[in-house]
Amino acid sequence: MSHLLEVKNLDVKFDTDEGRITAVENISLSLDQGKVLGIVGESGSGKSVTAKAIMQLNPGNTNYNNDAEIILDDENVLRFTSKDDLKKIRGGKVSMIFQEPMASFAPAIKIGSQMVEQLLIHKDINKNEAKEISINMLQRVGIADAEKRFNQYAFELSGGMRQRAMIAMALSTMPKLLLADEPTTALDVTIQAQVINLIKDIIQEYQMGVIFITHDLGVIAQIADDVAVMYLGSVVEKGPVNKILKNPKHPYTKGLLEALPDVNNLDAPLRPIPGNIPSPLDRPSGCVFRTRCPNPCDNCRNGKTEMGLIEVEPGHWVDQCCINCG
Repeated sequence: MSHLLEVKNLDVKFDTDEGRITAVENISLSLDQGKVLGIVGESGSGKSVTAKAIMQLNPGNTNYNNDAEIILDDENVLRFTSKDDLKKIRGGKVSMIFQEPMASFAPAIKIGSQMVEQLLIHKDINKNEAKEISINMLQRVGIADAEKRFNQYAFELSGGMRQRAMIAMALSTMPKLLLADEPTTALDVTIQAQVINLIKDIIQEYQMGVIFITHDLGVIAQIADDVAVMYLGSVVEKGPVNKILKNPKHPYTKGLLEALPDVNNLDAPLRPIPGNIPSPLDRPSGCVFRTRCPNPCDNCRNGKTEMGLIEVEPGHWVDQCCINCG
C-alpha cells in the first residue's frame, strides 16, 4: 500500500543577497493515513521550510533540486504550477496550523468570514452551508457559544481559543494531511494538553495524516507515532517514537533528551548542547553536527564524512558517521 505522503531526496535552497543558502538537504520522509510524524529540532533546523514545501508556500527565491519528489495522493506537488493545482493542496488536500494564530488570522476580518471564504474556495457549497459547517467545526473543537465566536475578531479570543479556532478552520475542509507547525508552543500547559488531545481525537475520527512540528520532545512522546530529528536542514535520525526516545543513537538526539529537566531529580543541572547551530551561510563540510559534537570521530572532525542514513534496527535510521560519536 502506498503512503499518504512521501518526501524523497528533497533539497531546498534560497537565493539571497549573500548567495545561495541551503535550508534543507537531501531529506526523505513518509507518512501513512491516520498516523502522526513528529519533526523535532532547534530553530533553524529546516522544519517549517520542509512543511511549507509540501504546500508550496516557500517564497519566490526558493530552488528545489530536479530529482526531488513530494508525492501526495500519487501526485508530485513540486510539479504543480497552475492555480487550480495549487488550490487542490493549499487548504484542500492539505491544511496547516501555524504557530501564532494572531499572525495568521486577518485582524480586521471576523473569524467566521475567514472560515466561510476558504470553504467557498475549496468546496462546492453556498454561503449558508459554509457558515453551518464553520459553526459546527468550532463546536467540535470545544469552543463554547460557537455562533457568537463566529462573529468575533481574533483579538477578542483568548490564546487557547484562537488556537482552537485555527484548528477548526484547518479541519473544516476535511484535508487528508494536516501540518501542525508548533501549534502548542505559545500555550500554557493545560491548554496545550487540551489541544494535543483534540488533535488525537480528530486523527482517530477522520483518519488524516499529521505532521507535527515542535522543539518539545515531551509533546512528541504524547502524540507522535514516528519522529524525524532534524539538524541544520538534514534528518540525522528517524524512526518509531519509542525507539528514538528510549534508545537514541545520534549525539544530537541524545543532547536534546539530556537537555530536558528530570522530574525525578530536580537538583540535577540541565545539560544544554554546547555552542549554537551554525548559519546556513557557513554550513560545515561533511557531518553538519561535527562543530557541536561532544566526541566527534576523526572523520567527522576533519570534515571528510558524507551524510547518509543507515538502518540500525528495523525502522530506526541514523546518520552513518555519527553512530559511534558522542
